[in-house]
Amino acid sequence: MGNIYSAQNIASYLIYELNEGHVFVNNSSIQHLLASVERKWQQVFGHTAFQEHVVTEEESYTIKEVFEAYKHYGLSHIPLPATEFYLKYGTFQLVERTYAIPNFTEEEISLVQQALTQYRYQLLSKAS
Repeated sequence: MGNIYSAQNIASYLIYELNEGHVFVNNSSIQHLLASVERKWQQVFGHTAFQEHVVTEEESYTIKEVFEAYKHYGLSHIPLPATEFYLKYGTFQLVERTYAIPNFTEEEISLVQQALTQYRYQLLSKAS
């Protein structure tokens, strides 16, 4: 059985992975990848991968919180994951940090890597 994660955390993982491989990623590609992860998650585990509400229309798939976090990039490349504010217990200083990457199980990481591989293949197909 798969865990349920924040879509922000999964998006953070996807951005780190794609940037490490020098692959272009923008807001619409993040939504596309999250949709792919969700489909695979539903097939294997039978439930959603995300804590957030997913808006699905005919040709559109959006996790509003993720879309809003990256909309200022427009169609440009996203160099780093979005940030959140964190207040450590016992302190009075708010710290801004990037969203953490999830602690996936081996089966979960395999599903996410499949979505990334499929995305890279689609990009290469369009380029050639």
